[in-house]
Amino acid sequence: MKIARLKLSSEEKRLLWHLRTKGPTPRTELSLALQVSNSALTKLSRNLISLGLVEEQASTDAGGRGRPIVPLAISANGGFAVGATVHKGVLEIALVDYAGGIISLTSEEVGAPDPLAFARLLEQRITELSVRHKLLGGRFLGVGVGLPGPPRGRDGDRWNIVNDLPGWRNVPLRQILDEALGLPTMLENDANVSALAEYYLNDTVRRSSTVVVLLLGYGIGAGVIEDGRLLKGEFGGFGDIGGLYPMDQPRPTTMDLMSVLRAAGCAIESVANFDEVTVGQEALIEHWLERAAGQLESVVNSAISWFDPGEIIFSSPLPESIMVRLAARLNRGQLRWPEHRPASDIRVSRLGGSSIALGAALLPIHASTAVAFW
Repeated sequence: MKIARLKLSSEEKRLLWHLRTKGPTPRTELSLALQVSNSALTKLSRNLISLGLVEEQASTDAGGRGRPIVPLAISANGGFAVGATVHKGVLEIALVDYAGGIISLTSEEVGAPDPLAFARLLEQRITELSVRHKLLGGRFLGVGVGLPGPPRGRDGDRWNIVNDLPGWRNVPLRQILDEALGLPTMLENDANVSALAEYYLNDTVRRSSTVVVLLLGYGIGAGVIEDGRLLKGEFGGFGDIGGLYPMDQPRPTTMDLMSVLRAAGCAIESVANFDEVTVGQEALIEHWLERAAGQLESVVNSAISWFDPGEIIFSSPLPESIMVRLAARLNRGQLRWPEHRPASDIRVSRLGGSSIALGAALLPIHASTAVAFW
């Protein structure tokens, strides 16, 4: 399977970005928003329609006089992309269409595969899913992978992956995956791709100019989107806040909660069957939630002070019910919102742990659309 290369002008990308972030828009409004003439807008839209990236929607003024208003919108048939990640014991793979719609979301228990085993299994699943959903011959935009850890450099070849994934840390990861899959992969920190998923798949979030997503997974990380751009940092390690919580001490992470449960005699090895395995451990989980809320309070207050966010979202492969209780503790706690602005409740992602795979799948689409990707 080969990746299709979209060669789009900056003006075409601007038009696509507007439709992706603002939704279906009539041509007259588009020309005003993009500050281009009607004739230039007609030329741009005609080319994007011919490429299958944009489509005309049904008229919104069917009963009115004069010419009907025909909005333009991103076409779901413009292509598809794949995203993948490995949680504790679980491989999750997402397929999304060009409009960001979810084609497929699958998960399976896999243990802790090394990069080569991961890539070989991913290649097999991509082929199977492409056949199942009749995507062979369609425009394949690429593969993204969400990684639990920061890159060791701006080039993103080697990564400081968590120790729970043996064989992943400080190896030429991009080269290994590219060669095993036979195509280039896009690698990104799991918190960043979670933020990307929230931005693309949640209309409420997209209305905010600044969004902070805190991911509690293998470790703890933050992804921040400012006006549609992921903040990266000088060396690509923006949001690697796990260093604030020493590894040899309790931490507010999924792995930490599982460790606490195992120490109490709970036979939990994977997040795949969390609710079933932890029956009878409710009091212990509540105690952990109280401790984790206290640990997260200063981080959330720092995010409020640094970024003035419109939305703060908690994301995790843990069950949504646990994350809702964690967010509730913080919302009724000592969060310090400035007096000059309204307070915003921390919300919990409805995507759960799937936000990583979904965001990873959106990486190639984001790269093809955003005028300035990084």
